Amino acid sequence: MNIVNPVLPGFHPDPSILRVGDDYYLATSTFEWYPGVRLHHSRDLVHWRPIGGALDSTRLLDMTGNPDSGGIWAPCLSYADGLFHLVYTDVKSYSGFWDTPNYLVTAPSIEGPWSDPVPLHAQGFDPSLFHDTADGGDGRSWLLSNRTDWRPGNPWANGIIAQEYDRAARRLVGEPVTIYTGTAAGMTEGPHLYRRDGWYYLVTAEGGTEWFHQATVARSRGVLGPYETDPGSPLITSVHRPDLALQKAGHGSLVDTPAGEWYFAHLTGRPLSPRGRCVLGRETAIQRVTWTGDGWPRIDGGVPHDEVPAPALPAHPWPDEPETDDFATDRLGPQWSTLRRPAHEDWLSTRARPGHLRVRGGRSPGALAGESLVGRRVQHARATFEATVEFRPAHFQHMAGITAYYNSRNWYFLRVGFDERAGAFVDVLSSDRGRLTMHGPAVPVAGPVRLRLDLDGGTLRASCGEAEWGPFDASILSDEYARDFDGDTARTWGFTGAFFGLWAQDMTGGGLPADFSAATYKAQP
Repeated sequence: MNIVNPVLPGFHPDPSILRVGDDYYLATSTFEWYPGVRLHHSRDLVHWRPIGGALDSTRLLDMTGNPDSGGIWAPCLSYADGLFHLVYTDVKSYSGFWDTPNYLVTAPSIEGPWSDPVPLHAQGFDPSLFHDTADGGDGRSWLLSNRTDWRPGNPWANGIIAQEYDRAARRLVGEPVTIYTGTAAGMTEGPHLYRRDGWYYLVTAEGGTEWFHQATVARSRGVLGPYETDPGSPLITSVHRPDLALQKAGHGSLVDTPAGEWYFAHLTGRPLSPRGRCVLGRETAIQRVTWTGDGWPRIDGGVPHDEVPAPALPAHPWPDEPETDDFATDRLGPQWSTLRRPAHEDWLSTRARPGHLRVRGGRSPGALAGESLVGRRVQHARATFEATVEFRPAHFQHMAGITAYYNSRNWYFLRVGFDERAGAFVDVLSSDRGRLTMHGPAVPVAGPVRLRLDLDGGTLRASCGEAEWGPFDASILSDEYARDFDGDTARTWGFTGAFFGLWAQDMTGGGLPADFSAATYKAQP
């Protein structure tokens, strides 16, 4: 049995992997999407099932007004005192200045309930907790993160800091200490700390999260250093191998099995062409790790592999997710996410009309709060998304339909709209870096309509019955295209990936509802 990569296809970046007993958990970044921090579960490292997200309410996370690609960056799962500990950053701004408050929540079960957030420092992002509780440890816990610096002329990421966390008092103590400044690759972030055979191993991400990405390992005899960089670093990178299917290899974390086998879960991306655009976003892969005689971790060739041997564990597959969601339960399934606000009865419901998802029209497609978008990750290069929508627009400010979405500035919207002269119609509205285009023909409609989007690599097509639109350039739904910089300062980052979604707007503020049914996602050969 082999691990086939990526194990979490589609938008699943910055993996934090954790073993508790015989169970393995993966936490990944969600950025502006609810529920915050996406969680998966496995018993063999091969088969993974989604178990939803941890931060599913404004009590735990308020992302009102968060920028595109703000929100949850690089969470970390750990376990101590019979509790899961989850630390995360809620990035509020990144353009010049950095507003990066970090928080901790705990729960007795991976499925919650999660405690009220404990505020931590806001000096950097990518937080992780290390509990020195194994045999020989002193029982203390440490919060690690990078340190950000807004000052012009200084590197924006200028080192890894550590500060003690008192688990009993639920607060940080002492002052943060810089323990590692990284290598010449720069942009040192994503720290995770481990203890093995008397050494403390620090794993960091370097080189940025694109083509020059890598994972670097350093070690020390003490938590606070000094740290020696592995002379064989990096642990993994694809920077010199544009021919590999898995690119951008870097940011990740280590896990061992009860039998002492080691693996590394890491970020990766699959471009449409060598160093091209990654419509599926940044994904999660797992590599096998061995250790040298002098105690350094190694991945075969230092590069990501499409398949690696699985650990010696019994196979544990999970039931396949149904292709069609009939919205027959009282809550959204774990495949669904919502944009900047949690799923709540005040704007969506599976109970208002059995067999349907009722979505009340929200703010405009360019809004950063109050949007009514329910999306699911695109996980295959060739895939189809369909849904039936029943919507009765009476104003040009009313729209509802299905979308291929990246962020507030880059999307395609196969919609039911309204014109004062022609009445209700279906067409495609698109936004390309904020430039709006209406694509004809506008097809008159009445009553429920079945809408369909077809993705084929870098091409997207739309249809409703016999009417068709496209082909469109799907590569605008990618990290690479979404990035918008003013010199060295990011106006907009691109850190997510393409979504298919159910979308409704009532820009009059009236909340006109749209009813969606039989939402179908299907991978194509």
